[in-house]
Amino acid sequence: MERYTAALAGNPNVGKSTVFNALTGLHQHTGNWCGKTVAAAEGRCTCGGAAFRLVDLPGTYSLYAHSPEEAVTDDFLRRGEADVTVLVADATCLRRNLQLAVQLRCRTGRLVVCVNLMDEARKKHAAPDTAALAAALGVPVVETAARDGTGLEALRRAMADMARSDAPPDPWTDVDGGDPEAVATRAAAIAEDCLPHGVNVHRRDRRIDRIITGRWTSLPVMLALLGLVFWLTLWGANAPSALLSRALMSLQEPLRRLLSFAPWWVQGAVVDGVYRTAAWVVAVMLPPMAIFFPLFTLLEDAGLLPRIAFACDRFFRAAGGSGRQSLTMCMGLGCNACGVMGCRIIDSPRERLAAILTNAFIPCNGRLPTLILLSLLLWSGTGGSLAAAGTFLTCLLLAVVMTLLATRLLTATVLRGQPSAFTLELPPYRMPRLGQVLVRSLLDRTLFVLGRAVTVAAPAGLVIWTLANVTAGGVSLLSHAAAFFDPLGRLMGLDGMVLTALLLGFPANEIVLPALLMGYLHTGSLVETGGTAALGQLLAAQGWTAETAVCMMVLCVLHFPCGTTCLTIRRETGSWRWTALAALLPTAMGMALCMAIHGAWTLLT
Repeated sequence: MERYTAALAGNPNVGKSTVFNALTGLHQHTGNWCGKTVAAAEGRCTCGGAAFRLVDLPGTYSLYAHSPEEAVTDDFLRRGEADVTVLVADATCLRRNLQLAVQLRCRTGRLVVCVNLMDEARKKHAAPDTAALAAALGVPVVETAARDGTGLEALRRAMADMARSDAPPDPWTDVDGGDPEAVATRAAAIAEDCLPHGVNVHRRDRRIDRIITGRWTSLPVMLALLGLVFWLTLWGANAPSALLSRALMSLQEPLRRLLSFAPWWVQGAVVDGVYRTAAWVVAVMLPPMAIFFPLFTLLEDAGLLPRIAFACDRFFRAAGGSGRQSLTMCMGLGCNACGVMGCRIIDSPRERLAAILTNAFIPCNGRLPTLILLSLLLWSGTGGSLAAAGTFLTCLLLAVVMTLLATRLLTATVLRGQPSAFTLELPPYRMPRLGQVLVRSLLDRTLFVLGRAVTVAAPAGLVIWTLANVTAGGVSLLSHAAAFFDPLGRLMGLDGMVLTALLLGFPANEIVLPALLMGYLHTGSLVETGGTAALGQLLAAQGWTAETAVCMMVLCVLHFPCGTTCLTIRRETGSWRWTALAALLPTAMGMALCMAIHGAWTLLT
């Protein structure tokens, strides 16, 4: 079988990753906002009886190499590795895409143009004349709607035919591909020939944007959207969590009977340590995530999530950072490690480093369930799911404010310099596809995060059980650690066990609460809480008050990142010094804020 290399190029948010997934079956995550692909991905596919190595290049607007994305794409294409280059263009805004098409045409004639999103263009009565486009560019043009799989077979045939062609590369010589003005002139002439006249496909989007991204309306709309998502999550998660907890905990005794032949400490380590901790994590995390992630993905697919980032843009620029930091901050809501890697989209090394060092201020998947549970506990007994949602939203606003303050502190001291400028493109509004949203959010996000949490929680449960059951001087090692940290904890409105649990949660933030509860119980194991109300009673018996819950939520938001994120920071910065600063900065700010809250609470009560 013949073997070829194909490069997949295009502007951001034209469906390039969707085309890549459809051809290769790798199921790379896609989203309705710009800057999703920050590094080249590779896959394999078969087209027309030929085997292809398909390289998904970062989204770029040009080949002038003014940004890291443009540099990666330009460098790969200059090396001449690609037997055929596939340009993925958006049919609904083809005029903008044509400038990259002209530049590629000045490089090579071994080009196939994939005009994607043709279904949306036809609905908007703005479908381009692809025959005229093919004649103007002198290369094959294929119409596709990648989300439905329409036109992909024709694209495969065109790729195979172009790769097998014996014709010379035949680049354009009458246009200077390095001259922006010459490129724009040729692109405009092509657009005049192949695009319909008098059609404004973005008229509806701009009307909606007057409200969604308006100077005075953007923040209220953003807070209302996020508040609705959080309220639905909190309102819907309580009962399923209690049911799941009872179901999983009921399996303990059968498991213990299976291990009846083993010594007591083996039974305790396996049942009370490994299994009970893992079951608790599943019961607490699964219901909220199964609600939150689909709702969050709906905002992303509809095009609303990038606009929430856009609403934060001016604040980051005022703090001396990059507006693109707002995008990496949103990525951090999923995973801080992913948010850190996403900082590659920031051109300025100074601003990129500031974004890396402050990304852990945003609570990730591992911390969100803890914040959700504490928000519910704070208002337990009042039926205040709306108040709990408001509390949770306040925690996220605190994270954003502290991110801005930390960014300002860094850019005014160790990272001084002039802020750079950039263009933030907003994707079109699209109707989310519920089936794809459910599959992607449940499989790619919920189950992935849950699997990671359980994988870490199970061995951590064994370690914590061991610390709770091995004694020195009649006192468990866990209690010794808690006693050591207790004076510091009291200054922060907490106790030593909370600080110990946070330290034990360094491998993964998901195990902080299981570690805390196991430490509180002198039986050396977690207890069956039976839901948030029972859990609230248990914590109240340990001396928790509203002040304790508030300070715990603050420290949950503001503390060192997990081990995976720290390793990612080290890899991205190449320095343990910057990694240590990324861990110490949120921790120090969180401790200081907790001390301030404790001092104010003491004075007022």
